Amino acid sequence: MAGQKKLLRALAGEKQDVPPIWMMRQAGRYLPEYRATRAEAGDFLKLCYNPDLAAEVTLQPIRRYGFDAAILFADILLVPQALGADLWFVTGEGPRLSTITTEADFAKLGPVADIHETLNPIYETVRILSRELPSETTLIGFAGAPWTVATYMIAGRGTPDQGPAHALREENTALFEALLARITEATIEYLSCQIEAGAEVVKIFDSWAGSLQGEAFEKYALEPCRQITAALKARHPGIPVIGFPREAGEKYVGFAKATGIDCVALDNSVDPEWAAAHVQVDGCVQGNLASRHMVTGGQELVDETRRIVAAFRNGPHIFNLGHGITPDADPDNVQLMIDTVREG
Repeated sequence: MAGQKKLLRALAGEKQDVPPIWMMRQAGRYLPEYRATRAEAGDFLKLCYNPDLAAEVTLQPIRRYGFDAAILFADILLVPQALGADLWFVTGEGPRLSTITTEADFAKLGPVADIHETLNPIYETVRILSRELPSETTLIGFAGAPWTVATYMIAGRGTPDQGPAHALREENTALFEALLARITEATIEYLSCQIEAGAEVVKIFDSWAGSLQGEAFEKYALEPCRQITAALKARHPGIPVIGFPREAGEKYVGFAKATGIDCVALDNSVDPEWAAAHVQVDGCVQGNLASRHMVTGGQELVDETRRIVAAFRNGPHIFNLGHGITPDADPDNVQLMIDTVREG
């Protein structure tokens, strides 16, 4: 594996003296160059659908920091939009969608076969990146997990407890499961096209997995991830998949084996020492520095970064945050984190 990219080596199970590094939301509002490019695009969705500008913001943190991976700049809610949901963003508040709460709402969604007309610009962004990224930098594609995407489609926005989605799941299970199945099928097609365009790894973001308890977690977080991973690996043998069932807690244990993913991304609610003993035993893990350290910096950032590297030293590890970097982060703290990881 000596000639392979560092991130791909970790995903293949190799322990490395210095783990590869990238950062969730690394192309984003904490960078002045991102804010300038977004202003040029006009708004967030126009930026997502402009391949040249989306590629530019993806490349910006690679130029500035030399991360070991670049993650495609897009949004998890492009899939519902491609299925026919209305999508818009409210400044300072976030995304809004038309809701799916009845069979009539569901019937308005289009077939999965039609999503590519909307999503073709995203594939073009991937093609540009596959040409322009440095040879040592891995290109990651991504999508939202079906449960997380469904929570937005049902509520029409983000919610603190995903209550509307839980209510529909209990009150009209058939409709809820039909929606989840449609999203799952669309996600397979979307990620497959990203891989065909040049993505070397894909990541499935289940940001709200932690609100699923007991059997519901198995059915609606684990099983869709397993289905997507199996389908992608059947079509694209050898493609690595990272799964992020955020706030899964004890359910991180065994998640990789149960789903077939190659790496479990960990949030910062779990101790790295615990995760090394119970999760990393099954293969590569990613994480899990708290995002707040990118704001506060200082010796605490250095100490916690070293603790995480030390905890995962005996197995394959990708250094990352436990969630996305926040807009109030200091770019200098990102550099301090990278220097700390690479200096050992």
